[in-house]
Amino acid sequence: MVTDRPEPANTSTCADLPGPAEVERDVPREECGVFGVWAPGEEVAKLTFYGLYALQHRGQEAAGIAVGDGSQVLVYKDTGLVSQVFTEQTLASLRGHVAVGHARYSTTGGGTWENAQPTFRTTVAGTGLALGHNGNLVNTGELHERVVAEGVDTVAANASSPANACERATTDSDLVTGLLAARAADLGVEQAAMELFPTVRGAFSMVFCDEETLYAVRDPHGVRPLVLGRLERGWVVASETAALDIVGASFVREVEPGELLAIDGDGLRSQHFAHPQPKGCIFEYVYLARPDTTISGRSVNGARVEIGRRLAKEHPVDADLVIPVPESGTPAAIGYAQASGIPYGQGLVKNSYVGRTFIQPSQTIRQLGIRLKLNPLREVIRGKRLVVVDDSVVRGNTQRALVRMLREAGAIEVHVRIASPPVKWPCFYGIDFASRAELIANGLDTDGVRRSIGADSLGHVSLDGLVAATEQPRTRMCAACFDGEYPIPLPDDAKLGKYLLEGGSERGVAGPAEPVLPTSYGAADALRRP
Repeated sequence: MVTDRPEPANTSTCADLPGPAEVERDVPREECGVFGVWAPGEEVAKLTFYGLYALQHRGQEAAGIAVGDGSQVLVYKDTGLVSQVFTEQTLASLRGHVAVGHARYSTTGGGTWENAQPTFRTTVAGTGLALGHNGNLVNTGELHERVVAEGVDTVAANASSPANACERATTDSDLVTGLLAARAADLGVEQAAMELFPTVRGAFSMVFCDEETLYAVRDPHGVRPLVLGRLERGWVVASETAALDIVGASFVREVEPGELLAIDGDGLRSQHFAHPQPKGCIFEYVYLARPDTTISGRSVNGARVEIGRRLAKEHPVDADLVIPVPESGTPAAIGYAQASGIPYGQGLVKNSYVGRTFIQPSQTIRQLGIRLKLNPLREVIRGKRLVVVDDSVVRGNTQRALVRMLREAGAIEVHVRIASPPVKWPCFYGIDFASRAELIANGLDTDGVRRSIGADSLGHVSLDGLVAATEQPRTRMCAACFDGEYPIPLPDDAKLGKYLLEGGSERGVAGPAEPVLPTSYGAADALRRP
């Protein structure tokens, strides 16, 4: 049973919440992590919590869990980290046998509460539908035009004032949820999905559920990862195999590109809505995925160590010590040291507890910059010729500050080695890179970048070397951020962008999203249960 929306005790405006006090790290921002479970007799909300905990690295803006118990779908979400959003009491209130969860970093739509996921809609028949999405669509504008043309956009009817308009989400995920819910009443969710997803273009690995059934879908190119696992009493789908490990699920296989899975009391069903054209994101191997994850049979940690070995062969240097930029540069630094024969050491200490927070740093603290996250071990660095290994260079700001800090700590030479080719193109498939104009490698050659960051030398692994380290066929990989070859056609610039749906008054989509609490959908009664 669901209830009307009460007035929240502490409302927010349409503006984004105060920015985090994290030091801007000059790397791509992660996209999202999704998790789904169908397991009667298990505490599916807690399983989902731990699954999201394992996927926290993929998104730190917001988190949410939806649970179906056969008669209703309850959704609880909020801004913040997984461990900040959920309590024992909250998880205990989310009872059922099927659940989907989401950890978000925004790629379409701002980082407001309204855009947290899972998104939720009710069908005309009154059933609930909750969805979590990892990736980014390239026909968002077209989908928005469809919901308006088909009469399923209800913002105008529900928004009594401009202030109320902010209660609608402005994401591509919400568009998909609305269109899916609008068709599900007549066709059923499964058939509605089979008809809708052939018209959705871009990168999408999605999990969604109604009161009874768990669904998982992956775009025909399989840009973003999605895997299927088996529990003793159920099934799990997740963005990475590491999330299967943490909940004790055994890996079964990857969800295939262009595949729709449905899991309920009748078992697991598989259909293909499109012919597979695999183009997995190569940047998952560089930075996005956890090192203890396996993608297409290849250990991510193993790939990163091999990248470092190839980097040492492609860009050798006479030096005293190889140090990583922790944590993402560590495996490649180990590989570089192994192949070069130069000793490996820890020259930088990372403050593991500097993450997302809503407390803004003072100007004095802000000026410390990179030192909030990294601090040099002077006794290790002093008098040394260093090879510093990092995963990527985006704007160059972090590397510039890092080189300066290492020299101040006594390094006599700083040679920067990067475990990816120069990033010259933005990603439109789910990674929030800087714009092309902000990408330092777009306007400068390697020596120009070296001079800009103040390094004694700079070397990037070649694209061929990176592909070889992944042990995947080049034809099955998307490397658009490096070579500008986008496997999924892009519309004109006017129909792309993170805030595409926030530029006008028609910003919401399909079907009623009520009931909504400050942090949840329809959970008021559940939270009052003894």
